[in-house]
Amino acid sequence: MSRFLALAAALLLALPATAQTTAPGQPDTATTRQQYQKLDRRIRMRDGVQLYTVVYVPRGAAPATLYPIIMVRTPYSAGPYGENHYRPQAGPSAELSAEKYIFVYQDVRGRYLSEGQFEEMTPALRPEQASPTAHDESTDTFDTIEWLLKNVPGNNGRVGLVGISYPGFYATAALPHAHPALKAVSPQAPVTDEFIGDDARHKGAFFLLDNFEFTNYFDIPRPQPVAEYAPLFKFETKDAYQFFLRLGPLKNANGPQYFNNRARIWNEYQQHDTYDAYWQARDSRPALTGLGSAGPAVLVVGGWFDAEDLYGALNTYKALEKQNPGLNNRLVMGPWTHGAWARRDWSKFGPLSFGANTAEYFRQTLETPFFNFYLKDKGSFNPAEATVFNTGTNEWKTYPAWPPAATKTRTLYLKPTGRIDSVFETVIEKALNNRIPSLGMPAPVLPPAFTQYISDPANPVPYTDGIHGSRNNEYVMEDQRFASKRADVLTFHSETLPTALTVAGPLVADLWVSTSGTDADFIVKVIDELPNGTQRLVRAEVMRGRFRNSFSKPEAFKPNQPTEVKYELPDVLHTFAKGHRLLVQVQSTWFPLVDRNPQTFVPIATADAKDFQKATIKVYHDAGHPSAVRVAVLP
Repeated sequence: MSRFLALAAALLLALPATAQTTAPGQPDTATTRQQYQKLDRRIRMRDGVQLYTVVYVPRGAAPATLYPIIMVRTPYSAGPYGENHYRPQAGPSAELSAEKYIFVYQDVRGRYLSEGQFEEMTPALRPEQASPTAHDESTDTFDTIEWLLKNVPGNNGRVGLVGISYPGFYATAALPHAHPALKAVSPQAPVTDEFIGDDARHKGAFFLLDNFEFTNYFDIPRPQPVAEYAPLFKFETKDAYQFFLRLGPLKNANGPQYFNNRARIWNEYQQHDTYDAYWQARDSRPALTGLGSAGPAVLVVGGWFDAEDLYGALNTYKALEKQNPGLNNRLVMGPWTHGAWARRDWSKFGPLSFGANTAEYFRQTLETPFFNFYLKDKGSFNPAEATVFNTGTNEWKTYPAWPPAATKTRTLYLKPTGRIDSVFETVIEKALNNRIPSLGMPAPVLPPAFTQYISDPANPVPYTDGIHGSRNNEYVMEDQRFASKRADVLTFHSETLPTALTVAGPLVADLWVSTSGTDADFIVKVIDELPNGTQRLVRAEVMRGRFRNSFSKPEAFKPNQPTEVKYELPDVLHTFAKGHRLLVQVQSTWFPLVDRNPQTFVPIATADAKDFQKATIKVYHDAGHPSAVRVAVLP
């Protein structure tokens, strides 16, 4: 589910705060009422602000039995509110509910019934900010745990934290300076860096469709705590592509019928259009240091088909690994959309069938044993460092590290004929190697070559096939033949693979391009073409060209001058089967998923209609400008 759908569901009080659904056959409110006592409390933080907290205590707890605490901190409502109103399911999953824990849900600072001022991705405290009343999400978590241990009957002194999406960020944020009682933390699809790869922007390009819908519900002025939110404006459309074309330049979203400058976070997103201190302070990774082997056990979870926080899961795990030698840290990546591992059944997605219920597998063999072991000393928990689903073979694989250490980089050069082949690769590699003077060999001369297309902001490439009112979740694995037919999309293909090819880890797009304008976006897609012609998307990512050298200091393109644009696409684990072909597509619009680049070097948030110009884009293929995609291949 998207952040938007998770929030809408929370507004209806139909979902637990981790954006997980209550499926048919799971306990209803009457069952929960029989098994748990509900306590609604306001917990005072060190600066005096009170956070609304809902606690479910197993009936019969203390003195006969002591239970650990599992907590979810959320901006999406800890409700239902009032001690006579129960959730259909006490815990964040049916499996954990059956295990019996003390379950805690808390409205974070400034949301719903909690006091205080809400801040988007509240920055971590800097050392110079330390004072008795200074606070961040880590201190709020610490203070909450301290209160729970002293005031909730029947707890065993151990605490776990879990959350999906924004609640996943709050799980991550609890790790720095963690309370000694915090023993197990599972950030799941955590929002991590909103400028580089998560919800707000990808490589600087603004994700228009998601944020327009989401902030309409989420970014509402709140002068005092409230139990319910209403949208800022009515937004319904059956055709998002046409709606956003008619909307015109991005600044029109602040028109009287839409945000009308009432949405603080929306305005912050537009005002901070480079990777400045605002975004840098909201990256959770720099604070993830000094945890060591004594820190809480961590289980990072993500989905290969997550349209929102795939970057966050992968990069939270990698930051924890790099910055904390000895930390008990594991990664799980499944064939899931955003939070789909919480669904009752996830055995298929669109046309894909996984052969088993992958969500149930995760909860029963990984998530529940993780919390049971570290919070109850029950059973064992010793999975591989990385448990990862291969989206090409439909099987779980395990590795002692992620990305796997055994991979070798293979460079796929893009030919002007629309091919990717080993002959061209060999020539280019020799050309590059022969630039080294000690080899004493002249580089072969290849004629200048390029492929070009015209990118027109008035006729952008749709991100998905067909007509959709909201984001089509299936775009992340959709058949790309609808895009291949367009003149403004370049498609390069390999030979038919004589053997299977397994790609594991990040992909790197290394393009040599020029534009007749002064700015451009570049979207690179890696595609698995089946023998029947289906072009299944494996991974895609956008780069706003002005940030090609620095996300903090954008630069205009010099018109018609070849320029390198190099960037990383999120990781994959995918086997291209024998008889398939590997395709690469290059385009400059991806609408309305991503806002339109005017293709002139102007501030996009304030651009006028006249600033949007057609541009001729060239992708180069010669020895001096070898456009390529680099992949990590398993033997």
